[in-house]
Amino acid sequence: MAAPINTWSLNLMVFFLWTPQFCIGNFVQSQCLNVPASEFVGSVRSTVEAVEQVMSIVSKISGIFGDDRRLSTAISDCLDLLDFSMDELRMTLSVSQKSKGKENSTGNLSADMKTWLSGTLTNQDTCLEGFEGTNSFVKNLVSGTLSRITSLVRDMLSMVRPSPNKAPSKGASSSGSGGRSGGRKLVSNDQFPYWLKSFDRKLLQATNGVTPNVVVAIDGTGNFTSIMDAVSSAPDYSTQRYVIYIKKGVYRENVNITKKKWNIMMIGDGIDVTVISGNRNYVDGWTTYSTATFAVKGKGFIARDMTFENTAGPEKHQAVAFLSDSDLSVLYRCGMRGYQDTLYAHSMRQFFRECEITGTIDFMFGDGTVVFQNCQILARKGLPNQKNTITAQGRKESGENTGFSIQFCNISAESDVLASLNSTPTYLGRPWKQYSRTVIMQSYISNAIRPEGWLEWNETFAFDTLFYGEYMNYGPGAGFGSRVKWPGYHAINDSAQASTFTVSQFIMGNTWLPSTGVKYIAGLSI
Repeated sequence: MAAPINTWSLNLMVFFLWTPQFCIGNFVQSQCLNVPASEFVGSVRSTVEAVEQVMSIVSKISGIFGDDRRLSTAISDCLDLLDFSMDELRMTLSVSQKSKGKENSTGNLSADMKTWLSGTLTNQDTCLEGFEGTNSFVKNLVSGTLSRITSLVRDMLSMVRPSPNKAPSKGASSSGSGGRSGGRKLVSNDQFPYWLKSFDRKLLQATNGVTPNVVVAIDGTGNFTSIMDAVSSAPDYSTQRYVIYIKKGVYRENVNITKKKWNIMMIGDGIDVTVISGNRNYVDGWTTYSTATFAVKGKGFIARDMTFENTAGPEKHQAVAFLSDSDLSVLYRCGMRGYQDTLYAHSMRQFFRECEITGTIDFMFGDGTVVFQNCQILARKGLPNQKNTITAQGRKESGENTGFSIQFCNISAESDVLASLNSTPTYLGRPWKQYSRTVIMQSYISNAIRPEGWLEWNETFAFDTLFYGEYMNYGPGAGFGSRVKWPGYHAINDSAQASTFTVSQFIMGNTWLPSTGVKYIAGLSI
């Protein structure tokens, strides 16, 4: 249910940053919305009431099916997702009622509102998906109650105008290291988006150690031996960065950073040196959403120099290593290891830099608004006669601002797949939802990728509505000659169109990445 007004107002005040408004004055009517502000506010309020009603209904059946792991987990997931939707709707309501001020997260209120509403829509969808294969009565009950919310959010998305193409730019340039892409140096100059605070930038770039708030160590030489205990020690709704240093070792635990834990930063001792490991999976009765070894909802999350893995194996089907609903989050020099559904970029704006991501089926999936830069993306061997698909982006409505942008990356496969390409066909992606959107730019694509590039989901599903694009890629698997001929597939040759999927435009990175300190390239140039 809704938090008391005084508590919510306090939390909201510390949530918003000080960046300049794109929509000022009577912004909600003149610049951000296609309808009068009063109509939009009324719709948001109606949706809040609808979510509260659904939460009340679902709460009444919570605990009844304790002997059915998947069903009880689906109910728990749904309540968490609906609660998260309440926060997203409240933030949308707050900014839509203000004619002045700085109550926004990136300085672009159109983009912010579309992000939050897209997240709300995704939450309802994920809630329903969790009930697949469970008690049909409960599934039908939840489905019926959620249908009105989905309709209301869809309408609200259409009321918000597209955001301006460019965010304010206050970034400063800095020399950076090159990434991997077929052996070519990719980066000569990196910029830092101004939403990254200088303190966070120093933390990400530090080479001589960082003074953490707490230390986690398996051998007992830190403040905690459990990562979750360290997370619990962090203050709620903090506007200050809380640094958790995790010493080398394999931590066998499932970590869940709730929405109250803002601005947590985790630093490990390196990819495959500091490892968080789990094995929850769909076959053993978990929902896909709850299989995650590591899940984070709190905004502003940063991780550096560590690995998240799910060791369930290909025979266990969906088994998530890393899941994120953290808005304005950064993963830098991190590994995500798994098989099916390795990386679940569920919702919100996310940036991955110099990460290593491995898997089999749909191993980069979700409905987040995400840019991957200078990452190593490798398909691996799964079950016999199995096809690999790297992405399965889940954009459901055309009004959502979500999608995956993969830039300056190395897309290939592990050595055993490369040794027998015909036995494990690998594709760039397939359309999980109707408006699935993925763009691959300026990346190396090896011959592990099939010449047709992309795989259908189910016959001709989404061929007309998806948006798959490729721009200035290179390598033996990058040729356009045999690519799919779907209406929604685009061999992009226009730099202006490609620019809309860059860090500065797609995730408004110049308004928040500088405060994190991570290296990034704002546009197309390297």
